[in-house]
Amino acid sequence: MTEVSTWSEPPASLTLATGDVHVWRLGLDQPENVVAEFRDTLEAHELERAGRFHFEKHRTHFVVGRGGLRYVLARYLDVKPQEFRFSYGAYGKPALVSAELSFNMSHSHGVALFAVALDRELGVDVEHIRADFASEDIARRFFSRGEVAAFNALDKDEQVAAFFRCWTRKEAYIKAIGRGLSEPLDAFDVTLAPGEAALLRAERDDTSRWAMFDIDAGDGYAAALAVEMPVSGIRYWQILS
Repeated sequence: MTEVSTWSEPPASLTLATGDVHVWRLGLDQPENVVAEFRDTLEAHELERAGRFHFEKHRTHFVVGRGGLRYVLARYLDVKPQEFRFSYGAYGKPALVSAELSFNMSHSHGVALFAVALDRELGVDVEHIRADFASEDIARRFFSRGEVAAFNALDKDEQVAAFFRCWTRKEAYIKAIGRGLSEPLDAFDVTLAPGEAALLRAERDDTSRWAMFDIDAGDGYAAALAVEMPVSGIRYWQILS
């Protein structure tokens, strides 16, 4: 498998073959002209969702995130960003109507990630690292017993990073399978120790179906990707600056 791990400006013409995954990164704090351009691509129900947020910053971040997603998908579909529609699964996972392109998105603390592939399910998660959240109490609420034991076995100075490796890998997986929070986070195991490869390792029928990868989303963030195998290559693209 080929993985180009640096964030690069995308070429004018994008090629996405079966087995390829492209991950895009977008900062959600954009100038007003970009916000306005993205807002103009959204459907009425997307604008209505944006309007539900209490704070203007969060409304703007939703518009930029959804508009950025449309911008990315339009690059592959060779249409304008406002010219396609989304459908939604039983648990709210979005998909494209009448297209073979699969995608998933995540955002946290001003950063959004979009993952795109052909003919395979995938999930992506990004989280802003907060040391106060990475506690044993939170781990016991959401992690499996094996993960809690692995977390507690680490030195204190390794636990925060391990907590968020675990959290993002688990979130990426439940987003990939499209079941949302109906899939309990403590019902399966992922690796979390430093130097350990990102793996789904519970005794599940579909364990060998999925590949996991950590993503370098920038200082102060943890991120992970889960995608149906086989994966032949991953590329990382930066939108705007």
